[in-house]
Order: sequence, then structure tokens, then C-alpha cells
Amino acid sequence: QVHLVESGGGLVQAGGSLRLSCAAGGMIVSIAARAWYRQAPGKQRELVARITRDGNINYADSVKGRFTISRDNTHNTVDLQMNSLKPEDTAVYYCHAVVVGVKGDVWGQGTQVTVSS
Repeated sequence: QVHLVESGGGLVQAGGSLRLSCAAGGMIVSIAARAWYRQAPGKQRELVARITRDGNINYADSVKGRFTISRDNTHNTVDLQMNSLKPEDTAVYYCHAVVVGVKGDVWGQGTQVTVSS
């Protein structure tokens, strides 16, 4: 079984920064893709940033230039550096992974990010 554990959420003022981290544990052969999603109250979960094992990255338009995703394949971690945060970034952020040999997506439990104006 594979599990993901997020850390780093919290409360920050608009314009501030936060760094989210996600560690993967369990029976891991290889992780093909890592991503961060978020879900604000009353809204659908949306992709924030995604990075493949080869380092290909894509971002949601709303976070381009402000957020940076990075991964460490040796330690099976993925980080999300969030700068110039806005109140509309407030959401629960979820770590996601596509794990080789595991059926279905793997999700973390979520971490709350709140940006005050």
C-alpha cells in the first residue's frame, strides 16, 4: 500500500509565501507523476501543478509565475512553493501520485491553506 502525507499548510497574509511538502511511503516501485490539486469551498477540485518523473511540468493558469513544483525522486517527495499568495488561493491542497503497479490514483489527506486579505 502507498500513502501520501502533506505538510506545510497554514494561514498567511496576501502577498506571503508558503511551502507545501508531500512525502510518499509504502511499497513504492516508481512514481510516474506527482501533482498538487486544490479544492475551495463549494468548488470542484482543480489541478494546481503537475510534474512527471522526467521533469515535465504544467501549471494552472491562475498560479503560473507564482507557484513552483519540484520533486525528489530519490526520497519520493514533492514540494509546492507558493509565492505572492492571494485570497483566492485559499483551499484545501491535496497531494496526488500515479504510482507504477498501483491501480487508481493515490491521494493525500489534504492540508488547509488560508490566505487573508
